[in-house]
Amino acid sequence: MHLVTLIPGDGIGPEITKAVTDIFTAAQVPVQWEEQNAGQTTFDQSGELIPNALLKSLEKNKVALKGPITTPVGKGFRSINVTLRQKYDLYQNVRPSKTTPGIKTRYEGIDLVLFRENTEGLYSGLEVFDERLGIADSFNRITVEGSRKICRAAFAYAAKHGRKKVTLAHKANILKMAGTLMLNACKEAAAEFPQIVFEDKIIDNMCMQLVNKPEQFDVVVTTNLFGDILSDLCAGLVGGLGVVAGANIGDDMAVFEAVHGSAPDIAGQGKANPTALLRSALMMLHYLGEHAKADQIEKALEATLLHQEECTGDLGGQASTSQFAQNIIAKL
Repeated sequence: MHLVTLIPGDGIGPEITKAVTDIFTAAQVPVQWEEQNAGQTTFDQSGELIPNALLKSLEKNKVALKGPITTPVGKGFRSINVTLRQKYDLYQNVRPSKTTPGIKTRYEGIDLVLFRENTEGLYSGLEVFDERLGIADSFNRITVEGSRKICRAAFAYAAKHGRKKVTLAHKANILKMAGTLMLNACKEAAAEFPQIVFEDKIIDNMCMQLVNKPEQFDVVVTTNLFGDILSDLCAGLVGGLGVVAGANIGDDMAVFEAVHGSAPDIAGQGKANPTALLRSALMMLHYLGEHAKADQIEKALEATLLHQEECTGDLGGQASTSQFAQNIIAKL
């Protein structure tokens, strides 16, 4: 039995979390949930954004499934996601994007995985503002160690999963020092995994290539900000943020999460699509070694997605969040 910290989040988080836990129960997945929460709801109740009880649970269990949490734009508390990533060095943000039968998109044959460095770059939180001059400086901190870790993780993943190519997206033509660190780190990793083809692309060209011919990419690795942008772009190619998984992985801890927002405008209405969180939970099962259970649920999900009427409104159906979950359960 695997003990897993469960963070429902806020907005639609509790609804989609329940859908996932119901599916896991029906599939008899050997997971025991230890529920702890964070964010605005927790702050309103206890005055704590990230309660110590949650941190202790994470440190004990080492694995968590997390629903979406609202982060105010331009004011209020700092992103809880960023805080957890930096506190526990969850340096790999792993985002698969794959076309799925039943989900209408403009493209076919996409099957790529993006590795985004998760703790450095412009998300380091190193900012200063000179009121006299009216100038804000944000520092793009890139380290040799951080670059080596994320690049090696991408190549190791490719080797483990039979992937053939790793592409680095960078801006070393302009960011001579920071860009070159990542480029050199990938070249080191490529030498360690000679069976994997390595290529690099300038970030603006990478965006064009992804839109023009996304099926050419296999594993993509990049820095924090570029990865944030590219991961959402890749999600858009295969149906949007509501259908893609996400994971934050370190050397000894992993937090799996839906990468979409908390959608407070539809919270409590039974309209939310649980697919992204469910797929994140399936990534978690593979991480825990529960491959058979993950495959069983994935097949049931894919069988449901083939029937549009059995899905939620964003996928063209009329099912509620809980009905969608029950339709998946019926196919287990």
